[in-house]
Amino acid sequence: MERMELDQVKEMFGCMADAVIGKEALLTEIDEKIGDGDHGIGMARGFLAVKEQLPKMEAVSVNALFKEVGMTLLDAMGGASGVIFGTMFISGCGAVPLTDTLSLKELAPMMKRSLDNIQKRGGDRRGDKTMIDSYGPAVEALLAAEKRGDTLSAALKAARDAAEKGMEQTKDYSARKGRAEAYGDYSVGIPDPGAVSVSIIMDAMYAYAKKTEEENT
Repeated sequence: MERMELDQVKEMFGCMADAVIGKEALLTEIDEKIGDGDHGIGMARGFLAVKEQLPKMEAVSVNALFKEVGMTLLDAMGGASGVIFGTMFISGCGAVPLTDTLSLKELAPMMKRSLDNIQKRGGDRRGDKTMIDSYGPAVEALLAAEKRGDTLSAALKAARDAAEKGMEQTKDYSARKGRAEAYGDYSVGIPDPGAVSVSIIMDAMYAYAKKTEEENT
């Protein structure tokens, strides 16, 4: 798959919403161990709002659609997670010219812009045991795939794998940011909830691209 049409990008966000909502219990269980226990609830609430609003979104560009999804997450979730995951989709919309299709040429710089803005906002670095430990490698994988000239689906697979690996590595870290910071070394052995959420999101993006590609061959 080289690119997605605007309607397909909407469908991809729907699959993403279903994936996050379906993992609410898992995210809650993890966050109860090293956080406030509300991460799963917040993520599910945000993506349920996205799922409900998608049919009503009248965006005529991918850029606008990403922004609408991000704003929906920001409004529905609230709190730090709402800002972070809202920014994940809002910030990248101005990184590329307006487009009604999504290829790797657009997705890679959009995700890079959002990663930069998230890090500027929170000051998080790799190893702090945050979503950056998963999102950073995913974005790097997208950028590397763009340089290689990979297809969009191949790039999303690489990003999914990198996000999962980064998420798994957070188990080895002692938290240095966010609510989990108070748990210090007690957080070792448990993945960061935000990193798990990023892994779920990247997996859903790839799963949609793979499914669509298979249906069209």
